[in-house]
Amino acid sequence: MLTDRRDFLRLGSLAFGGLQLPSLLAAEQGKSERSCIVIFQNGGASQLDFFDPKPDAPHDVRGSFGSVPTSVPGVHFSGLLPRTAKVLDKFAVIRSMHSDEAIHERARQYIFSGTKPRNDLLHPSFGAVVSKEWGAKNGLPPFVVIPDKDLSAEAGFLGPAHDPFVTGDPNAKGFAVKDLTLPAGVTDEESQARRALLAKMDREFERVTSSPLLSDMDEFSVKALELIASPAARKAFDIHAEPDKLRDEYGRTGIGQGCLLARRLIESGSRLATVFHGGYDTHREHEKGAKKITTDFDQAFPALLEDLYQRGLLATTLVLVIGDFGRTPKLNFSGGRDHWPRGFSVGLAGAGIRGGAVVGKSDAQAGEPVDRPVTIEDLGATVYKALGIDVHKEYHANGRPVRINKDGTPVQELFG
Repeated sequence: MLTDRRDFLRLGSLAFGGLQLPSLLAAEQGKSERSCIVIFQNGGASQLDFFDPKPDAPHDVRGSFGSVPTSVPGVHFSGLLPRTAKVLDKFAVIRSMHSDEAIHERARQYIFSGTKPRNDLLHPSFGAVVSKEWGAKNGLPPFVVIPDKDLSAEAGFLGPAHDPFVTGDPNAKGFAVKDLTLPAGVTDEESQARRALLAKMDREFERVTSSPLLSDMDEFSVKALELIASPAARKAFDIHAEPDKLRDEYGRTGIGQGCLLARRLIESGSRLATVFHGGYDTHREHEKGAKKITTDFDQAFPALLEDLYQRGLLATTLVLVIGDFGRTPKLNFSGGRDHWPRGFSVGLAGAGIRGGAVVGKSDAQAGEPVDRPVTIEDLGATVYKALGIDVHKEYHANGRPVRINKDGTPVQELFG
């Protein structure tokens, strides 16, 4: 016997082979044509080996990668980013970010939402807010994560209806989105029979509990089945339809194919897609690890910007490059770089962001801001401004008003 809503949700998930029903729910009519792609550097990238090299610093600070000139006179990036350096005219960099969260989980919650983590509730991430504000478009899930989700990038107190849809790894051999196909051995007729059984249980559970949530759940399942049957959704997720040449330009890597899939989904109607790129938590042998992951980024990111630009999507698509925090200015005794929230860099492009802008300045070791410090709250306010969402918007959690962004001010220098 079903004893509570959690058991009911678990049964609903099993009934559809693990289908993420709640994440697909939203009104069909969107309120904005803005969209967003987040590239999340899982673990926290080194500012020195990305957007803020210090070639004149001691070797145990600057490392071995050197620097390269960008398309903006006088601005240099890490020597690991020659392709990215050439497209700085299409994006902007903040070199003076700072935070006080050095633990991964809390740091991610902070930067994914632009709001300081609280112990009493989980603040919704940008994707969840976008899902709630705009809903679905063209039958596509509004909030998507590639390849897997993270607790920090979920809906928090907005509820599971605004959690992300998980795609899996688009670089995997034979990639297919599990939730767009029925489980192996389950026919369409069997699926319909399971749905009928679930609907019957819904009605009985609602009769016993008098819970209005159950009627919503029936709508959830309908929308989920519509997604399975939707040719448009199947087409959007079919990365194999892309020409081999374009797939090669992005790179046959997790981040490369992830960015390409994100572009396909945004172009088809999804509102926000987050691409997780792991491997940046380099406490040991930093340079060995950083070289591979940064090289993969350096192929995927410029390809994404150019592809969005050529398709006319960059003007309405915010691209955000963020991570947990930065890395320590000095290499440690194991040749690694540890957690460093006191100073780091982020990248932004599209949706009104002024290409070529470089905001803020760090000290001689890229350790702390010395000019125009920018908080996580400011970054969050900037994201909402670029997406056309009121930064003062309030929701309610536990009966109390909660602002989607508290005390942040958009970084006006980023806007043309």
